[in-house]
Amino acid sequence: MARTLEEVHQLCRENGVRIVDFKMTDISGRWRHLSIPVERLTEKTMEYGIGFDGSNYGYAALEKSDMVFVPDLDSAVIDPYAEVPTLSMIGDVMVIGHPENYPFDQYPRNVAKRARKYMQETGIADEMIIGPEYEFYVFDEVHFENGPGRAGYSIQARQSEWAEEDGWSNNGYQVPHKDGYHTVPPRDINFDLRNRICLTLAELGVKVKYHHTEVGACGQQEIETELGEMVDLADATMTAKYVIKNEAMREGKTATFMPKPIPTEAGNGLHVHMLLVKDGKPVFYDENGYMQLSQTAMWFIGGLLKHAASLCAITNPSTNSYKRLVPGFEAPVTIGYASANRSAVIRIPAYAKSPMDKRFELRNPDGTCNMYYALSAILMAGLDGIEKQIDPEKEGWGPYDFNLYSLSPEEQKKIGSLPKSLDEAIAALDADHDYLTKGGVFPESLLNILIAKGKKDSAKISALPHPEEFAMYYDL
Repeated sequence: MARTLEEVHQLCRENGVRIVDFKMTDISGRWRHLSIPVERLTEKTMEYGIGFDGSNYGYAALEKSDMVFVPDLDSAVIDPYAEVPTLSMIGDVMVIGHPENYPFDQYPRNVAKRARKYMQETGIADEMIIGPEYEFYVFDEVHFENGPGRAGYSIQARQSEWAEEDGWSNNGYQVPHKDGYHTVPPRDINFDLRNRICLTLAELGVKVKYHHTEVGACGQQEIETELGEMVDLADATMTAKYVIKNEAMREGKTATFMPKPIPTEAGNGLHVHMLLVKDGKPVFYDENGYMQLSQTAMWFIGGLLKHAASLCAITNPSTNSYKRLVPGFEAPVTIGYASANRSAVIRIPAYAKSPMDKRFELRNPDGTCNMYYALSAILMAGLDGIEKQIDPEKEGWGPYDFNLYSLSPEEQKKIGSLPKSLDEAIAALDADHDYLTKGGVFPESLLNILIAKGKKDSAKISALPHPEEFAMYYDL
C-alpha cells in the first residue's frame, strides 16, 4: 500500500527528523544527494519536484539539462549515518516540460521501469525476480596517487599474507593466499562488521539471505540478498553499497566493490540470479527439461549468450572489470552455460529445485555497473532470446558440464569467450544494441553516451605508464 505524505510526516515527527535527503543515481551508478529542511517537504514538492542540473550527473547536454527529482514516498527511511535526524528518499527524475513534466528517458530507474513494462507488454512475464550476490573487499587502509612524476597505490589489510611487512599484526592469524572462503574468527576479523551491515540492511527493508567471507584472503566478503522484483532489487543494491561503505568507515576501514583490487587474489563479482513469473507461476520451470529448466528459460539463456559481448559494456563497464574476467580465479571467461562449471558465464545452481526457485545465474557482472542499466540490459537480452527462440545448445554454447581446461588448445579455441578488454566490449555494444532499444527502453542517446564514456575511460588508462612497465622496459 502506497504511503501518503501525511504518513511520511508522521514518520518524521516520531523520529525527530529535521532534514529530508534526496538520493539520486548518476550515469555511472553512484548515488548523489541534495537535502531540504523537513518543513519544505510539501504537496508542492510531490507535484513539481526539486530542480537540478542533470548535465553534472553525466546525462543530457547542458541546453537540455533542467530536470526535477520527484521523491518516492514508499522509499522513505531514517538515514542511519546522519548526525542530524534525517529522512532519506530515492525517486524518479522528470524533464521540465509543457504543459506537464515527463520521465527523463536516460535516468537509470526510469530505464528499469520501462524494461519491466516492455516485458509485461510482450505477455511473456509479469515480473523478473532477481537475487544479487554482493562481493567486496574490506581493507584497513588504501592509498593511491596519480601524478606526472609519482604514481602508485598501496593496500593494507590486517588479514593478508603481507600484513607483517606493513607493520600490521594479526597475532598469527593471517589468512593464507586464496584461502579466505568461510573462515571463522579469529581469522574472520570482519564477522561483527558484516553482522552490523546485515542488521542495518534489514532495518532499511533489504532482506539478507546470508553472509560470509569469500575466497580472497585479504578481506573479501560476500552478502547475498533474498530474491525480489527487479526494480526493487536495483534500489536495494544502491542501499547495500551505501550501508557497506558507511559501516566500514565507522569501523575505521574501507570497503570496495572494485572488480580486481588485488592481482593475485579473487576478484569481486556481482552475480545475478534470475527467473520470470507470470500470473504467479514460474516461467522457467519444466520438470522434464535440462536441469528442470523450461524451453522459455533456455531461450532466455540463448539471448543472454547471443548478446554476451555487448552486455559486458553495461554489466562490466570499467577497465578494471577485465582484469577480473581471466582464468584461474573462479571468474567466468566462457560464453556458455553449465550446471556447475564456474568458468561459464551462466551457471544453473543444482540446489534450486522447487518450481518457484528454478533459476540460473549470470556470473560476469561486477559492482562497477549501474545496477538499473545492467538489470534492464540483462532482461532485454533474455527477452530477445525468447522472441527469436535462440536455442543455446543448437548454437553450440553448451551445456559445458565438464572441465573446460581439460580440452586441447584446438578445442578451446572453438569456444567463445567474453571480451578481454573494455574496448572489445564497447565495440560489441556499438555493433549490437538493437535488442536494447526495443520499446524505447534504452534510448540511442543514452547508449551513445555510454559508448563515448567507455572509450574515454579506456583511452585514459591506456595513456598512463604502468609501474610494471618500468620494471620491464626502463633499462632497455
